[in-house]
Amino acid sequence: MTDTPLPSRPIGARAVSAVSLGCMNLSHAYGTPPSEEDGARLLNRALDLGITMLDTAALYGGGDNERLLGKAVMHRRRHFMLASKCVLDVYDGKRGIDGSPAAIAKTLDGALTRLGTDHIDLYYMHRLDKKVPVEESVGALARAVEAGKIGAIGLSEMSAATIRRAHAVHPIAAVQSEYSPAVRNPEVAVLATCAEIGAALVAFSPVARGLLADAIHHDDYVKGDIRAAMPRFVGERLITNLARVARFNALAQAAGMTPAQLAIGWVIAQAPHIVALPGTTSIAHLEDDIAAATKTLDPALLASVDDLLPPNALSGARYTAAMQAQIDTETLMDEELA
Repeated sequence: MTDTPLPSRPIGARAVSAVSLGCMNLSHAYGTPPSEEDGARLLNRALDLGITMLDTAALYGGGDNERLLGKAVMHRRRHFMLASKCVLDVYDGKRGIDGSPAAIAKTLDGALTRLGTDHIDLYYMHRLDKKVPVEESVGALARAVEAGKIGAIGLSEMSAATIRRAHAVHPIAAVQSEYSPAVRNPEVAVLATCAEIGAALVAFSPVARGLLADAIHHDDYVKGDIRAAMPRFVGERLITNLARVARFNALAQAAGMTPAQLAIGWVIAQAPHIVALPGTTSIAHLEDDIAAATKTLDPALLASVDDLLPPNALSGARYTAAMQAQIDTETLMDEELA
């Protein structure tokens, strides 16, 4: 992997840009995705600007996101860490969770084919299958490491207790969890546990699904946008949240940065083992996000963000009831659940 002009953070034995790229938006979850050509253009622009980790998953677009990366950037493989995920996948045409060793092996082999490679650098359990002991799932991934199919093991949206159980089977290099000034669940235990075991905390949705990027002003979402079903992004709860977000936007403007840069900068300022993982379909937004890696936030500004957005500051649950049932992450004291 080549050097990056951006600040870097360790993941396992390697280092990646402190702001890296989540690729989900290019195929999944926020309405009609961009064309393959536009997606490829954004991915290559990210690499040109110094991003050195691209994060995908078997679930995204039913494998289409992995296929996009396979076509668009695998000729530049030495320039980035490739991360993908298993367990949460499409089974018989439906989204589901299967952490059995057989399912993990099948998803991994499919991912390698879709990506056009024989090795994935960082492979996550996308969710915990509560029907399968995490030791069995991690054991399957450990065997994939031994076989040379993956380089390091990660976990996504899992609790400190689960992380420790997994780490006892095989070293865990990274834990992915939603983390932003508006979503503080990793502060309960996961952030400290990652530091304890030497894992990176990879913070997805560091701009709170667009809320802290001045990208949401009403709940008239396009068809297929997952935010239309998330309690804090609709109705009176959204109106309440937007009033607080307006004050966040004013903080950013007074500091000479965009709201997205303030949110991402806040995230990477919290600890040296955090990697921020924003996603976007816009090259302009990508460039805005990347610029956050090079900005130093004054302690007084960080404190102002904390004062404005303490834990549980937002109205409404983070997930729908069905999505909440699929995660293992700790909840905050008095957190509103769907």
